[in-house]
Amino acid sequence: MKEASTKSYYDDFSAWYEKERHHGYHAMLDSLELNVLRTYAAGKDVLEVGCGTGLIMDGVRPVCRSLVGVDLSQGMLFATRRRDLQAAQASATALPFAEASFDVTYSFKVLAHVEDIEVAMAEMARVTRPGGYVLAEFYNRHSLRYAAKRLSRPGKISTHRTEAEVFTRWDTAQDIEGYLPPSLTVERWRGVRVLTPAAAVFKLPSVDKVLPRLEHLASRSFLTGFGGFLVAVCRKRMSLPSF
Repeated sequence: MKEASTKSYYDDFSAWYEKERHHGYHAMLDSLELNVLRTYAAGKDVLEVGCGTGLIMDGVRPVCRSLVGVDLSQGMLFATRRRDLQAAQASATALPFAEASFDVTYSFKVLAHVEDIEVAMAEMARVTRPGGYVLAEFYNRHSLRYAAKRLSRPGKISTHRTEAEVFTRWDTAQDIEGYLPPSLTVERWRGVRVLTPAAAVFKLPSVDKVLPRLEHLASRSFLTGFGGFLVAVCRKRMSLPSF
């Protein structure tokens, strides 16, 4: 029932999803995430879990050997397929692929809305080849974004729905490590949206020129752990230790 409610939410969201995603704040987020992803995806077989309308897939497609996405929402997938991207309707907790199918499995802006997060992480690990990477992005409790969300009203995602209608979890790095199956180890952390207190600041003069540059620097600095979106770059073990 919970997953059906989430599907309905994103089917409704799909009509508005790209309304402001091609400039300003949202374009900066996509650029930051792609900057993390391209290093690992180059020349690889890649899966996106929760691909939405395919914006990130479209950005990483030129460097991948193969690329496929899954999303719970049929509404989102209509836009993905219009981009001539391969995508299937499926849940993050039941990926329709065999074990060890991909070199890189990633998920951005999605896992914070998955209640059975340990199951989702186990599935992402299962379909990833030994030695491959799982890039998993979470909403970071230790961030300016979390503070801003606590002080603001839920944003609208359609004419009659708001962000308050979908399950959302805010995690720490320690929480995230606790969600991982034994086959995954965090190699490094990358923070997205470290310095931006709210999307509205992009309406200020010149901010859209200066802030993205600062955010790209911050994502690789000692401040990365304070990113509003925290990416765990996980490596899958070649084999599990025997006892």
